[in-house]
Order: sequence, then structure tokens, then C-alpha cells
Amino acid sequence: MEKKKVVIIGGGITGLATAYYLQKEIKEKALPVEVKLFEASNRFGGVINTVKKDGFIIEKGPDSILARKASALKLIKEVGLEDKVVANTAGKSYIYARGKIHSMPEGAFMGIPTQVTPFALSGLFSPLGKLRAAGDFILPKGKEKADQSLGEFFRRRLGDEIVDNLIDPLLSGIYAGDIDRLSLMSLFPMFYQMEQKHRSLVLGLKKTMPTPPKSAKKEPSKKGMFISLSTGLESLIDEVVKRLDEGTVSKGTPVEKIVKEQNHYTITLANGTVEQADSVVIATEHFHAQKMLSEYSFMKKFEEMTSFSVANVAMAFPKSAIKQDIEGTGFLVSRNSDFRITACTWTHKKWPGTTPKDMALLRSYVGKPNDQAAVDLSDDEIINIALRDLNKTMNITEKPLFHVVTRWKQAMPQYNVGHIERMKSVKESLAKELPGVFLAGGSYEGVGIPDCIDQGEAAVKKVLEFLE
Repeated sequence: MEKKKVVIIGGGITGLATAYYLQKEIKEKALPVEVKLFEASNRFGGVINTVKKDGFIIEKGPDSILARKASALKLIKEVGLEDKVVANTAGKSYIYARGKIHSMPEGAFMGIPTQVTPFALSGLFSPLGKLRAAGDFILPKGKEKADQSLGEFFRRRLGDEIVDNLIDPLLSGIYAGDIDRLSLMSLFPMFYQMEQKHRSLVLGLKKTMPTPPKSAKKEPSKKGMFISLSTGLESLIDEVVKRLDEGTVSKGTPVEKIVKEQNHYTITLANGTVEQADSVVIATEHFHAQKMLSEYSFMKKFEEMTSFSVANVAMAFPKSAIKQDIEGTGFLVSRNSDFRITACTWTHKKWPGTTPKDMALLRSYVGKPNDQAAVDLSDDEIINIALRDLNKTMNITEKPLFHVVTRWKQAMPQYNVGHIERMKSVKESLAKELPGVFLAGGSYEGVGIPDCIDQGEAAVKKVLEFLE
């Protein structure tokens, strides 16, 4: 059988997972297939990037993996890092709104109440806001719709205050987007289905969430719902790369163009080299994919898709510098507040192993959808913004011992209303016009680390089916 060649473009977690699982299948089944991966930058891992400094472990990108999504833990075990898995500390979370810090109401699932009393007693909302939220119990279900924004949906059910002071900060922490444009059906279709079936979201959640056993009361778990690695998340990238055959991966090698020839694809690299492939997995952002396939008009659909930029600053302090310490793991910020930071993680409390004894590590984020200019400010300006806002809540009296500022340009793809239809259209056109070319990654079907690994595994199945 003639040897086939698969080219993977992009060396973030999606591309590397694709290469790893494809190589595994090739070896297990003795397939006549060669794999090549090209990464444009001078490092692998994409937004997964760990810095180790003076005994601190600092994540410049994501700091955690949702534990209930199995694919990440499976890959961690496969590359021998199972003994490095750590769970976050389950501590109190807060929201800054209405001029002060408030505890996150107990029983909130993505900002939706499952217990009435904590919401009724919370200072996050005015009496009128609470009354409006109670409308969920009596409002009729919405009309059937192919899609709508998260903001439109939740404002109709629960009112503006719950959205602006609770749901929006929670979701912005994940997607860094505008809740009034993000797609309900792309991100949380279960809420739409819940409303259609149960009418009330609160009652629907009560009926569908598992009831805790009534046996003897257990001490609340000190472990949270997220995991990381004691050696930093980038160690996962390093271990995957180590396990790929020599000559499989190349960094500092941007791809400029992909063109279909008669029975193969010609891939032109920025250095002028031309590669040929029988199948291609594009594991890059949508705008890079569109540029590489610019000869194909159906890829123009991605010009409608936006990406936001975000920045974060990690600052190290002696614990004594924090004059008003708060017990918990961090806080989010309401969109209506005067803060320019969007959140702050108290990393030394959320991930205790990342920080030397008697030290504190605070990580603050900037870059709201309507404040994208903040990402391009100087390091000093970003630090000053963070310190000014933190001083309103924590009374930090000293300058940080050191800081690490990270800017992620166009790193947060936005699944705005219509995303599912856009993806369906592009995939149908790809299958018809460019058979054997597949898309995978954060721009397409999920932004989390497990979602990207899932897409990599799915791409492997598609490639092998195509090559049969």
C-alpha cells in the first residue's frame, strides 16, 4: 500500500493531541501513514504557557482543566503525568458589584439560582432586581428559536441585574466576550432545552440536578472542580512533544497557503518550501485558516467571526503586603462597575503549590469587549490599573516583588449568534470542495483544553476514515 502523508498545522494543544493520537493509531495498526506538524511560532503549546520564577509557578494562559471532562486527564495519564495532577482548593468566590465585594450566592449554577434563600439575602442585587429574577417562576417559556444571544435569553428569564452582576462576570471569565452577542445554542443549549421543557430555569435546574444523599452530613470537600499539574500545565505540552517521533514536528515554520491539486494538497511554507499531503488538519485560529485557504470563497464565512484580545498580570507579594486579606480564591467584576480589571485570582490560595511559603501571587485580567485598548497599554500602565482596583478591595500597600504581564492578541474566538450555522456551512463546503481537510481547535467547537483535545481525537478518526 502506498504511503500516505498527513500534515497538521498548529502546535497548540489541539494540533499536538492530533499528532499524538494519530501517531498512536499508526503504530498500533501498522498503517503506512507519515505525520508532519508545522507550528508558526518558536514554541509549542499556544496559550498554554508556564513561567517558573523564584519558586513561583505562573500560568500565563489557562490555569486549570475542568476535571469532569475526561479527555485531558486521559492524555495526562498517557504521557506519564498522573502523579503530578493537583486539584484546586474549593474556596469562596466573590463578585465586585454595586461598589463592594459580595460572596457568590450559594446554589448558583452558571449564575442561575437553585436555592432561593441565598439569592434573597445577597447584597449583589437590589430588592427590585430580586423581584424581577423571581419572574422566572411565572413567565411563559420563550418562542422556539434557532439561536439567540445569552444576554437576550437570560435577561428575559431573570432580568438585567442577575445578568450584569452574576451571569455576565461568570461567563466573561470563560469566554471574554459580550454576553449580548454570544450564542446560546453554541455554548449552553441545555438552558434553551430546559426552558422549553420545564418553562422555569430555576425549577428546571432543581429537577435535573442530582439531589445530594440525605445520609450523615459530610464535611464539604476541600477540592474544587478543576485540576492542574504541580509542574505547570506546559509540562503536558513538553511530554506530548517528547513522545512524537523525531522529525514529526517543526516550530518557527508558518504555513502560507494550502491548495488542492488533483489527488493531493500542496502546502506552501513561509520559507518557500512546498510540502504535499493527502490529508490536512488545520488546528489554528479561524482567521489563520481563512488566510491559508484564501482561494476558497466559502472560508470568507470566518470573516464574520471576531476574536477578542486579553491581557493578564501576575504579581508576587509577601503576604504581609495584603492589609485586607479575604478568605477565598478570587473575585470577578460586574460589567457595571468602575473597575478596569475583569477578575483577580488569588493564585496562592487557589493553587497553594504554586507559591513559596508566606508569599502571595495575584493574577488580574484586563481586556473587556468594550475596553480592548487596555491590552496594548505598557506593562507599567497595566500594573497600575491592577493595583488601583485591587487597593479598593484588599488594601495592598507595597509594589510587587516582580510581575509577569502577558498579552494574548485575538486569542479569544467569539461564538456569536449564528456560530453553529456558520460552522455547518463551512464544514459542508470543506467536505465537498476540499475532502480530507479538517478543522479543529478553539475557534470551532469548544475553547477549553479538554474540548480542544476532543477535537484533536475526532480529527484523527476523520483522517483515518478518509485515507482508507
